Amino acid sequence: MASNQNNESKEHEQEEEERITEKATKAAEDLYNIRDTYFSIDPQDKITKLQNQVDLAINLVDSIPLEQRKSTSQRANYEFLRGKILDVFSDYRKEAEDHLSKAVKLNPSFADAWLCLGNCIWKKGDLLSAKNCFTLALNKGPNKKILCQLSMLERKLSQGTENQVQIVEDSIRHAKEAIALDVKDGNSWYNLGNACLTSFFVTGACDHRQLLQSLKAYQNAEKDEAMKSNPDLYFNSATVNKYLENYERALTGFEAAALKDPGLNATEEVQKMVTLLDKLVNCSKGQVRGKRFASLASSLSLINLNSSHRKATIRLLSEGLNKEVAVIGKVLLFIKHDNVAPLYYLLCDSEKTFFILSVYGVRADVIKEGDQLTLVAPYFRDVNFCWNSKEYQFKSIRVDFLEQVIMNGKALAPHQAVSTSIYAQHKP
Repeated sequence: MASNQNNESKEHEQEEEERITEKATKAAEDLYNIRDTYFSIDPQDKITKLQNQVDLAINLVDSIPLEQRKSTSQRANYEFLRGKILDVFSDYRKEAEDHLSKAVKLNPSFADAWLCLGNCIWKKGDLLSAKNCFTLALNKGPNKKILCQLSMLERKLSQGTENQVQIVEDSIRHAKEAIALDVKDGNSWYNLGNACLTSFFVTGACDHRQLLQSLKAYQNAEKDEAMKSNPDLYFNSATVNKYLENYERALTGFEAAALKDPGLNATEEVQKMVTLLDKLVNCSKGQVRGKRFASLASSLSLINLNSSHRKATIRLLSEGLNKEVAVIGKVLLFIKHDNVAPLYYLLCDSEKTFFILSVYGVRADVIKEGDQLTLVAPYFRDVNFCWNSKEYQFKSIRVDFLEQVIMNGKALAPHQAVSTSIYAQHKP
């Protein structure tokens, strides 16, 4: 009887010790949930909240009985939990790195510890060592979280390098590998969206098919309930819509991001867009009148095309891509604004119709007021929507490639192209 009681007592103690470890593990996970879902106008408020939870979580980890730290794997798990908890902050903590380094030394097959160590080292700026950690972790087996982090890191590594485009392509490949492991994981889709958005810019900000791929990935990410608390998803999706010139969707997205995280500059993005749209509307109303303008417009109708495309005016264009046609217009005004891309111009066609031209991938000093442009296979949009009780209405053409612009009868030269880089990514 006494023997049975002793056995029951030992089993009870063992169960209690395992519960403490489970509680400590959950405390670490909850900590990261706070990091990723709690946002405040005052950044210090979040830091204070995290620090309080870190203190509680560390106390839980340290309460794991010594009996549960005897084996190598148990000690590795203890060091991992301590390091993971301390690494929750956005800045580098040496103490976190020390614990995580011990964890992987004790258990070199501990993929989660390698992942956390890579994130920690990334924060101190040692990107190549961080990549080595992620690579070592992937050697233990395919892992969607590690693939996403590697994809993010590659976008960071690509900045300023000669083989920037290839490194971003690697980032996209690893993002797709993560999705292949779990097609319903919103974070993996979100990461792919960021990679495609970055690719759009590093390849010259001139192929909006990459933007469409990015937008589709973000839409898939939104299907995952866990991603709905991620303000960056809404912000980046709005950014894609801005460059696709889906102005109303972009404004709605930036507003949603601002509500979820007041610390983002989403409200400023809304204001910048409204300021730009006000300019586009005012310019599209046209300021040029009189005999000179009538002569200028009629002269456009006399120009012949040296291509197989059919000459058309704005009135004849269909919504979207017009593959078989070309529009001839006169540049009346360069419209200054705060964004790096696209370039905006006011043009008129031979029927005296004013329209806004947005140009991607061309240097700002190439197209000037007074130039005659032939726009091949233009993408047309009749913009018409209301925002905060104000109506925005104007006709718009966008051109994405250098080859779509013939200026004063001549094709643009390759040296007149420009590459504009931004990088969509999370911090580790």
